[in-house]
Amino acid sequence: MFLTELFGVFSLSAFAVWGLLMAFFFNTFVFSLGIKRKTTLLLSSFIMATSYLTGDYFFTWLSPVPATYLDWAIYDIVTIVCLTIAYLFMRRTTPSFLYLVVGLSLNSILFVLMYIDLYVYGNTQPWFFWDIYSFGVNIIDLTMIIALIVDRDILGLHKLKNFITESIKPKEIRTQA
Repeated sequence: MFLTELFGVFSLSAFAVWGLLMAFFFNTFVFSLGIKRKTTLLLSSFIMATSYLTGDYFFTWLSPVPATYLDWAIYDIVTIVCLTIAYLFMRRTTPSFLYLVVGLSLNSILFVLMYIDLYVYGNTQPWFFWDIYSFGVNIIDLTMIIALIVDRDILGLHKLKNFITESIKPKEIRTQA
């Protein structure tokens, strides 16, 4: 947990919440200009900002028991469900939507693996996976913030998704007459 030792838990979570709030405010401005009005961009950034704000601050401050990694995984899954519901209403997404769903899914997997490592296996000594978790979650959060602001396919996830769907799609067989 090198990053948490270097920066502290509170400052890293505060940075993620601040970044998502700034992305929401930026997308509110973009929406007010009439750009990307009929997409999930504004609603997605609102859901993400609300999710991280309540999950990082209100949930941990108001909860009588400390949050575990499993709680955060469930919280991310609930956020994915909220994003999916937003998609079902709007029916039109932007490139950032895929980044949010993939990022939250990867974060959920990392949270569950950390929970298993700490609470099921009882590991108390830091090891290589803890560094992967620490860097992974924070880089994924930063990527989601950037994706909400620039709203572009910055890592090529859409190209990869299109390639996979095209390669899975059945090929049309032509016969010579």
